[in-house]
Amino acid sequence: MSRLGKGPMTGVDRVEYAYLDHFLHLDMPFFGLVRTAAGFLLLDRAAMTALRDGNIDLTRNDLIGRIAWRRDLARGRAEAALRRLAMARCTKRGLARLLGRHLPPGASYFNTGHANLDHRSLSEIRSAGLKIAVVVHDTIPLDYPEFARPDSVEPFRRKMQIVAKFADLIIHTAHTTRLQTEAQLDLMGRIPPGVTANLGVPVAQMIAIEKPAGRYFVTLGTIEPRKNHGFLLDLWAQMPDPPNLLILGGRGWSNESVIARLDSLKPGARVQERPGLNDGQIAFLLQGAQGLLFPTYAEGFGIPALEAAALGTPVITSNLPVFQELLGEFAVYLDVADSYSWIETIDRLRNADQTNRQAIVPPNWAEHFKIVLSTM
Repeated sequence: MSRLGKGPMTGVDRVEYAYLDHFLHLDMPFFGLVRTAAGFLLLDRAAMTALRDGNIDLTRNDLIGRIAWRRDLARGRAEAALRRLAMARCTKRGLARLLGRHLPPGASYFNTGHANLDHRSLSEIRSAGLKIAVVVHDTIPLDYPEFARPDSVEPFRRKMQIVAKFADLIIHTAHTTRLQTEAQLDLMGRIPPGVTANLGVPVAQMIAIEKPAGRYFVTLGTIEPRKNHGFLLDLWAQMPDPPNLLILGGRGWSNESVIARLDSLKPGARVQERPGLNDGQIAFLLQGAQGLLFPTYAEGFGIPALEAAALGTPVITSNLPVFQELLGEFAVYLDVADSYSWIETIDRLRNADQTNRQAIVPPNWAEHFKIVLSTM
């Protein structure tokens, strides 16, 4: 709900959407729980179907939305739209009663996006008799606080402490990420039962979009310090005759120097920023690229690398254990401190004949849900 009307989906958005879509296809009662500024909304199957399909009227606000979200009108309109669709609502202190009144016995609560992991919410959900399953995508804010928003580290730590206390099941997306997450939970006094289920990585139907003249490389992801875009800009500055580089993804946070360099690019530069593309357009550009460059410092899963590999596009990435686990021998793993090896690999791939590229079969959502739902 918080992302409605705010552009292309992020990686976590895609996971939430996949859960929404899968649960709508199950032959069992299904409800959505939405936290708003005024309390909680309970949505029935029809409302959740409208949410999935985008049949939500985001043109009208209401008094609560206008007051609570003066600086975020899109959020206010999104909450107002769901208030109109809700089957029931309650204050923040009435959640247990709401759930007990409307949900059948033996229900489970799935939190799939790191949002609303607070003591009051989960204690009320537990009091209503629900089992609690949480998808923990990663613990990067705790493992690598230098790459997180300065004001996000302690709130994230508190969320993980709540997960450690209340979760009946933690859904991990990779074995490597599970080890990192459980190491942090151990410090918090309890490691809840867990299951490892890779995220699904579907290949989007391609939508043609203008490509650069000649061969090109892409990098894909939010422009934030962890993704290491500055390293690629440095490489392109060092190469005497670089290929084209497409930077796909929105601008993030705490990255003023990189943003300033992107703003200074002149028309016709070998580096081009292409924000706001949909999945089909990104897939089209990925498939046509000589390679995906992914010099990230840390990842919990790395959807862009798997998307590229599923299209047969070579992947050159930093040497992280999670990539070794998920990509195996498909990718080229390089040290982000070794500029020479990156430039050499880019030059080699730039001139390589890639007419008979081999793709990998990526993880799929059917297998993910088979593992997860057999555990609950």
